[in-house]
Amino acid sequence: MNKLKQLFAIALSAASLAFAGSAMAQTDQAAVEAPDVLVKRISLEVLNTAKADKDIQAGNQRRILDLVEAKILPYVDFKRMTALAAGRFWRQATPEQQTQLANEFRTLLVYTYSGALAQVKDQQLEFKPMRGTAADNEVEVRSQVMQPRGEPIQLSYRLEKLPSGWKIYDINVLGAWLVETYKGNFAAEIGKSGVDGLIKVLAEKNKKLAAGTAAKVEKAS
Repeated sequence: MNKLKQLFAIALSAASLAFAGSAMAQTDQAAVEAPDVLVKRISLEVLNTAKADKDIQAGNQRRILDLVEAKILPYVDFKRMTALAAGRFWRQATPEQQTQLANEFRTLLVYTYSGALAQVKDQQLEFKPMRGTAADNEVEVRSQVMQPRGEPIQLSYRLEKLPSGWKIYDINVLGAWLVETYKGNFAAEIGKSGVDGLIKVLAEKNKKLAAGTAAKVEKAS
């Protein structure tokens, strides 16, 4: 599972991290770009950035977290991702519970993905024909990560067209979709202690991750 999370992290980072320009400029550019063009552009940029950034390569947690918050989040629809992972329970949750759940899930994914950015070393990207067209509301952009050793890592990204541009709402690594990976865990936890119980479990895990990150930052300073 840890290896799978690392692969998801690399996938999301490669699909979501822009290198230059303000957040406003990125949003404007994303709104007019075709989804496959968008993914290819920012994928290549994030790999180049991760390889060149000495702090990321050294595992600087604060640098990585700041990078994730500033550059990755604008390209991901966490609300829809959470709703899909929660399944039918999402519709049963109150608006307040939905907000809390989405926030905790977002935080969990940020910590999960930021922990793997330093794993980007010598990978190269290749892209396959997109499923769907830019005229559609949803598409699947396919690619693979070529490694110095081992088989290529197959990656797919599901994107939706929103007024603000194309947003990622699910990722597939080696045949496993991110939403499905969490869906079973979410359902099991909700079955035991309800939506509030799931929110509590995620919040407690995030506190532990935050404490671990803070300890690493303090040790490195």
